[in-house]
Amino acid sequence: MSPVSFALFGTLVDADLPDDPATAVGEELRDRDVDVPDDWRDAYREIHIDSPAGAEVPLPAHVSRALASRGVDAPGNAARRAVVAAFDPAARTRDGAVEAVDRAREGGPVGLLANCAVPELVGRVLVRSALSRDDFDAIVTSVACGWRKPDPRAFERVADALDGEVAGLTHVGSDDALDGAVVDAGGRYLAAEDGIPPVRPE
Repeated sequence: MSPVSFALFGTLVDADLPDDPATAVGEELRDRDVDVPDDWRDAYREIHIDSPAGAEVPLPAHVSRALASRGVDAPGNAARRAVVAAFDPAARTRDGAVEAVDRAREGGPVGLLANCAVPELVGRVLVRSALSRDDFDAIVTSVACGWRKPDPRAFERVADALDGEVAGLTHVGSDDALDGAVVDAGGRYLAAEDGIPPVRPE
């Protein structure tokens, strides 16, 4: 049985993520008594970690390095806690999402593949949706596996987690540039732009 993976944001759920992440994170840092620099927005937008192409940089690590670039130390796990608090959204399950996942499970293993640099965010979103971790045989996030879509290694990670190969993977998503890259990796893509489509061949 061939595996199916779903994108999360914009495909299965909509989440109210910050429009201005730098400001949101800065406010949470101040709440934790971190001396946020005056040019924080500039620091946040700069690249502070030299990572390979396609790799995910965890946002707490980026925030810590951004602060350090301005001579500011975030004690303990203040950067991580600030990031998690700043990205704590309400979530709405998209029409047809639950039914699509249920249908996919009838034919084989089902996974979730999400681009997400924020620890805990995917879990929180699922808890606030009509879906749950138990609906998926594997959940792969870029912050955990280290690679972001459209990098082929992201699709390889979810296929492997589902005990399959990318060549047999069907990925359902709503971003042709990111999710559609599964085709370049050797898999099959189903777009979910106009509602969630069927995910198993008839």
